[in-house]
Parts: sequence; C-alpha cells; structure tokens
Amino acid sequence: MKVAFFDTKPYDIPGFEKSIENTGITIKFYEPKLCPDTVQLAEGYDAVCVFVNDTVNKEVIDKLYGYGVKLIALRCAGYNNVDVKHCYGKIHVVHVPAYSPYAVAEHGMALLLSLVRRIHKAYNRTREFNFSLNGFTGFDLHGKTVGIIGTGKIGCVFGDICRGFGMRTVAYDLFPKEDAGFEYLSLDELYEQSDIISLHCPLTAETKHMIDEEAIAKMKKGVIIINTSRGGLIDTESLIKGIKERKIGGACLDVYEEEENIFFNDFSDHIMDDDTLARLISMPNVIVTGHQAFLTEEALNNIAQTTVNNILSFFSNGICENELCYHCADVEQCKVIRNKKCF
Repeated sequence: MKVAFFDTKPYDIPGFEKSIENTGITIKFYEPKLCPDTVQLAEGYDAVCVFVNDTVNKEVIDKLYGYGVKLIALRCAGYNNVDVKHCYGKIHVVHVPAYSPYAVAEHGMALLLSLVRRIHKAYNRTREFNFSLNGFTGFDLHGKTVGIIGTGKIGCVFGDICRGFGMRTVAYDLFPKEDAGFEYLSLDELYEQSDIISLHCPLTAETKHMIDEEAIAKMKKGVIIINTSRGGLIDTESLIKGIKERKIGGACLDVYEEEENIFFNDFSDHIMDDDTLARLISMPNVIVTGHQAFLTEEALNNIAQTTVNNILSFFSNGICENELCYHCADVEQCKVIRNKKCF
C-alpha cells in the first residue's frame, strides 16, 4: 500500500513513521499541499493523506480517480475542504473523528484565560522589566455563562473545563446529549445569555458564517467569542465591525476563514497581504494562533495511528468505520449502521 502524504510538516513525520512499522504501508512525504497544480504527484499511489488546507475539489478528485487512487485519508476531523459528494462512486474518504478532544478544548481555555487576564501582554511587558499593572484588569470566569455551539467530544470536554471554573454552561446542538451536563437553548437564547461563546461545530453550508452581523446583534455587549473549529463559521468582517463598535469584547481565534495559504507558513520577513487578518492581529482584544489547537504529542500520535488504521482497514478487510458518506443527514452517522465500504 503506497500513500502520498501532502502538506507535510516536520512534526507529522515521526508519528506516521512509527505507526506504519510492519504494516506493509509505505509513505512518500510531500511538502506541497494537494491542489490541481500538485495532484500529479499522486500518480502511482493507492491512497493520499491530506490535511485541512489541502484542496480536494472536483478537478483534483477526477485526476486522483484517473490515477487509480482508491482512498483519501484525512488526518483531521473536518472535511469541508473535500467534495465528499463528488467522491461518491469514485474514491472513498475516511477521517479522524476524534484524536484528542482535550488538546483542542484546553487550547480554547488557554486562549480565553490569556485574553481576559492579559497574560500575553504581561509577558511582553515584563520582558522589558516593566512591572506596571495598568491596563491589565480582567474579570472572573466563575459565575459567567458560557455558550457552547456544538456538543461533540470537544464541546463536551470544553464544557467540563468550564464547569471546573464554576461557570454556567449552556449549549446549542441539533442533536442534544441528555447526559452531557448542558442546559440546551435555542441559538437566539444562547446568544442573549452568554458572556462567552465557543464554537465546536463542523463547517457546512448551513453553518458557514453562522456568526454574522445579525447573530452578533443578538449577543450581550462585551461577549467573548472563541473559535477553535473552522474559520468559515465566522464572517470576519462582521466580527471586526462588532469589535470596533464595542459590541464584542474580545475574540480568541485559532482558525481564520482565509487561512489556507497563510497558516502553517512563516511570513515574518514579508508584508502581510491579507489586510483583514492584519487588522485582526493588530486589535488589542484579539488573540490569533495559527491553527495549533490540535498540536500535542498525544494528538499527533493518535492522528497517525487512527489514519494508518483507517488505511489498513480499507485495504485489508473493507471495513471503514471512519468513512465519510454524503448520503446521511449527519455525514458521520453512517458508520453506526455500516460495517462495509460505502459503495
């Protein structure tokens, strides 16, 4: 089994090399992202392994199919960058639905604490031996209401962390979990009652720009918004407008809707062409990290092992527990009832 591995970073390689030992799988690690210009690198391979910013559109899928590629193995949970419907009948798609919900949830809380207690600013100030506390007044998380949109594994872990701080946890999800410890509300109720809103849902046609000008208008003045899920959940221009009008008190962002050609790269010696991102980063009540919430040793090892298991399962016995199929209302639910390939 030969796998073409796209958008390789140095931290990807050790976990995957260890996971493929004695499996019969060989991996060719490519630095470029998968896109129409690089898809020819996949010729002669049985599968491709891709990440969040690889482009797997109709053109790429058709070329992969023509090359004889049988499997697209996502090494992430999200799949908005893959045209799953166009894959049907041509190439199977698998993903990693859960690698470490703790990694992402803990990073979200780290961003929140840094923002409300000005830790990032204090770090910079004390490095210059400036120990003034002016401008560092924050607020207690205890007693605040946090609204969690999406109560999958990451959302539930984030809720547990928040309850440890003594926060009231309310939530919205199309499929509420009875024993998750949340008080489920409508979206409008969540917007109206939450001091902090954290996004933990996939990016779909229905959720794209769910946080827009209309939604922001329904929120509490001074609300903090956290997004460790997908950048496209937030209309960035509406977010900036809400911050400038003092409606939004702060934003903690590990993702950005136009991150594809920016995140995971070093532009420290270049002029930032994306004026919108430059405006966000310049705001004193915004923290941006470069899609690093997943980046822990435990998560990387779990991603590698699950991805390799997906590949082995597909080629060895035809059971695809983590296959994505567009037929289902919830694209992930088909694995509950299917113990064979989708087509």
